[in-house]
Amino acid sequence: MGKKILVTGGTGFIGSHTVVELYNAGYTPVIVDNLSNSSIKILDQIEKIIGYKPEFHEFDLCDERKTAAFLEANPDITGIIHFAAFKAVGESVEKPLEYYRNNFFSLINLLTPYKGKNINFVFSSSCTVYGQPDVLPVTEEAPVKKAESPYGNTKQIAEEILSETATVNSNYKIVALRYFNPVGAHESALIGELPIGVPQNLIPFVTQTAIGKREKITVFGDDYNTPDGSCIRDYIHVVDLAKAHVAAIKRMEEGKSADNYEVFNIGTGKGTTVLEIIKAFESSTGEKLNYVIGPRRAGDIEKVYGDVSKSTRELGWKAELNVDDMMKSAWEWEKYIQKNPF
Repeated sequence: MGKKILVTGGTGFIGSHTVVELYNAGYTPVIVDNLSNSSIKILDQIEKIIGYKPEFHEFDLCDERKTAAFLEANPDITGIIHFAAFKAVGESVEKPLEYYRNNFFSLINLLTPYKGKNINFVFSSSCTVYGQPDVLPVTEEAPVKKAESPYGNTKQIAEEILSETATVNSNYKIVALRYFNPVGAHESALIGELPIGVPQNLIPFVTQTAIGKREKITVFGDDYNTPDGSCIRDYIHVVDLAKAHVAAIKRMEEGKSADNYEVFNIGTGKGTTVLEIIKAFESSTGEKLNYVIGPRRAGDIEKVYGDVSKSTRELGWKAELNVDDMMKSAWEWEKYIQKNPF
């Protein structure tokens, strides 16, 4: 087996797909997850895909003692990919303290034991750091604006923590990947997005409505300055996103980093409206959706999509899967979990 990479939140949506891609690239993934927003059964699903059940540890990274003890007991971990954070914009507006506690404590606890030791660290950031950009597509050089939500604010401040840490600790190599909107599922339909309770993201609402779990989808606003009035986002297939994390780890291992702290946009570079996503789902799956137009949602921005040329040029990565691939795979996953509930 190859080098050990710690994947925090590794049974979650993006984490589980990244575990698969790390294994496919020759690494040995080790998972830490408190299962607050995922299922232990995902380990069995990963094993079905790769023929190997990754090492798993269940605890909360906000627990400083447990985190330090774990890292001390595993000195052969050479890289960390950090997904273990709360991530719903709307929920963060309602529960700001929970978001600040979870997203900051876990990050600081992971970084602290590595003073003086070399470590490659990939951070799960977000395009929310840009707020509503002045120019689209937005580049990594665009100004970081005042966050529209506590969730977005945790990503902005976390990036500041990482940048300042890397500045004074030359042994840290850190890459922050600013995601756009991850959707879809693995081609096997064995892993995918598994929201607990009412989904906070669009695509699970789409698939759950199509299969009859939800009565309808509410489109939050149709009066934005966009072609059809609904918000524009850059949707990226989760498998493409997972591969970007592997590319980031390799970049640091191979000494190609231009600086101790780097940021990259991870998306397709193309904007799609919410209503276009609904139509794409209907056309690619043949399923009709019941949707209504509702009021705007607190914390949402009008439109954002990224310039991803830096990622293509320096990470040697680019998105390969399209919106139809995203919709079809998400639908196959929804049908799978309907028959095999978690």
